[in-house]
Amino acid sequence: MEYSEAIDFLLSLTDMERGFQASPNPTMNLESMRSLLSRLNDPHIGRNTVHVTGSKGKGTTAAMIAGILQRDGNSTALYTSPHLHSFTERIAIGGDAISPEEFAAGMGAIKGAVEAERDSVHGDVSTFGVLTALFFWLVRAQVPRIEWQIVEVGLGGTFDITNVIEPPEVAVITPISLEHTAILGNTPAEIARDKAGIIKTGTTAILAPQKDPAVLEVVGERCAEVGATLVDVASLYQYEVLEKFPFGQSFRLIGPNGERKMRTPMLGAHLVQNAATAVAAAEALRMRGFAIAEQAIVDGVAHTRVPGRLEVMGQKPLIVADGAHNGESAEALAAALKEYFQWRRCFLVLGCNQDKDVREIGFKLAKLAELIICTGFQSPRAMDPYQMVQEVGFLGPAAVAEEHVSGALDTALSHASEEDLICVTGSLYVVAEAREYLLGESVIRK
Repeated sequence: MEYSEAIDFLLSLTDMERGFQASPNPTMNLESMRSLLSRLNDPHIGRNTVHVTGSKGKGTTAAMIAGILQRDGNSTALYTSPHLHSFTERIAIGGDAISPEEFAAGMGAIKGAVEAERDSVHGDVSTFGVLTALFFWLVRAQVPRIEWQIVEVGLGGTFDITNVIEPPEVAVITPISLEHTAILGNTPAEIARDKAGIIKTGTTAILAPQKDPAVLEVVGERCAEVGATLVDVASLYQYEVLEKFPFGQSFRLIGPNGERKMRTPMLGAHLVQNAATAVAAAEALRMRGFAIAEQAIVDGVAHTRVPGRLEVMGQKPLIVADGAHNGESAEALAAALKEYFQWRRCFLVLGCNQDKDVREIGFKLAKLAELIICTGFQSPRAMDPYQMVQEVGFLGPAAVAEEHVSGALDTALSHASEEDLICVTGSLYVVAEAREYLLGESVIRK
C-alpha cells in the first residue's frame, strides 16, 4: 500500500474530527475498539503506559513526559492528535514522527482487520479509532521492544477509544475547561467526571492545577473509588518564571524533592505549568519504582518543542502562532503576548471550527487588536469567516473576512509595520496553513 492509498482509505471512514457524522456521539465505541484490537492480537498490551487527558495542554504535557523518558534511555512511542501537516506526526517513535512508508505499511497490515470490524455487528469504525489501532500495531512491531507508550486521549476519557489500557502506570489530567459540552457535560466538574475515567485501580493520577476546585473533588472521588493514588500538582509544586526570551524561558520549580532550575524552548506561563505536571508524572514513576535520572527530567523538558504553540514564525513584524481554541486558551495567549513580547500594534488572524465559541475567544483577545482578520481554512468544520465577523465585529477593533489563510496573512502584512505583531490563532488547521505559507513547511498529502 502506498501512502496516498493509506490516506484515501483512512479518509473513507467516518471522521469525527472533520465532522462527517450525524450525531455528537462517538462513532466508534469501546466495544468495537476492543474487538478491532483483538483481531490484531491485542497490540496495546505488554508495555508501560502513561495516559493523558484534559482540555488544555495535554499534547505538550504528553510530549514532555515522553521527552523525559527518552532522555533517561527508554525507548518511547508517543501518540497525539491532531496533526499540523501530516497524519504521520501523530505517531512518534523515539521522538521522531514515523515515515510515510511506515505509516502505509502499517495501514496495509491492519486494513483487513479494520474492514472485518466495519462489517461486524459492532458497527462503524472511525478514522481516530483506526489511527489508534495503527499506533498500537506499529509500537508492537518495533525492534527492539518499546518500553513506554504515552497516549493522549482523543475526546473525554471514560468512553474515549484510547481507554483500553488496563491500567496505565500514570494517568495525567491537564487543566479542564468547558469544551464539547454536548458530549462531555456543561460544567468543569461534569467534564472532569468523564475525563477521570482513565484513572484505574493501582494507577497514580496526576492532576494539573485547575481553575475550578470542584475538579479536584471529582478526581479525588474517582481515585478513592478505584483505589488510585492522587498527586495534586497545585498543592505540591510551586513555579516561578525567571527569564523570558522570544524563543524560550527559564523557571524555578519547587516540589516535594526540592528545587530545580529548568528551561523550556516553549513560551507562556501555562507551558511552565505543563512542565510542572510532566515533572510530577516523572516523580510519580520514580515512586512506583522506575529509576529516572535527575538530568533526564531537566533535559527532557528543555529539549521538548511542540510546533504551533506560541511559535514565533517571523520578526519585523513579529509573527506568533498559537492554537488557542477556547476562551481560557485565548486568555492565556493574551497574557503571554503581553508578557513575552514587545510590540506596538496587534493584527489578529483568527479562524475557528463551527463548534467553537468564537465570540468568547475574540472577547479575550480583542483588547489587544488593532484589526481582526477572520479567515476560512481547509476543513469542512471551518466557520464561515463572514459569520465570524458578525460574532466578533462588535468587540471594538474593526473586523474583516478573508476566504483563505494566505489572504488573511497578506492583509495583516500589508497593514503591519516592523514594530507590530501579527498573531495567528484559533484552530490548529489555521496555524498549520500559516506555517506552510510563511515557513514553507512541506506537507505530506495524498
